[in-house]
Amino acid sequence: MSIESKVQGAAATRTIVDAPIASGTPARSLTDYYPAWLDNMADDVTVEGSAMDGAVQGADAVRTILVTIRSLYDSQKFNFVGPFGEDGLLEDYTAQVRGEPISCVVLITKNEAGQAQRIVANYRPRSSLLLLSRLVGEKLAGTPSGEHFADSDS
Repeated sequence: MSIESKVQGAAATRTIVDAPIASGTPARSLTDYYPAWLDNMADDVTVEGSAMDGAVQGADAVRTILVTIRSLYDSQKFNFVGPFGEDGLLEDYTAQVRGEPISCVVLITKNEAGQAQRIVANYRPRSSLLLLSRLVGEKLAGTPSGEHFADSDS
């Protein structure tokens, strides 16, 4: 398996990383990193984290949540991506939501088929995670997934 491979996407060329990489590594950069697991989720994948109550299950619902979150980022910079244990991947990134800084550590656990099975995202600081949760709740209002996020009254 290669360490990096280029994938032509609709918008741009993306770098898929299969080995640990930190943003300070001289030979490689996370600027073009694309999380390949987004395109390889189990049908019964779950997502949970500090910006939501409970967990959501199902590839379509999880994908909708992740796409919604990413759409709210003004910018995003990956600081580290690397394996965790036998079947996991760890991502550390910083972003901005409406000008506010937010950082996240994501643990992706894969099943035996190599698909993302469980996604856990831990956001900080609290003020930014509450903002993100409210914005996701607004975008997903009226859907079963929206109930897991803060509402505009929170």
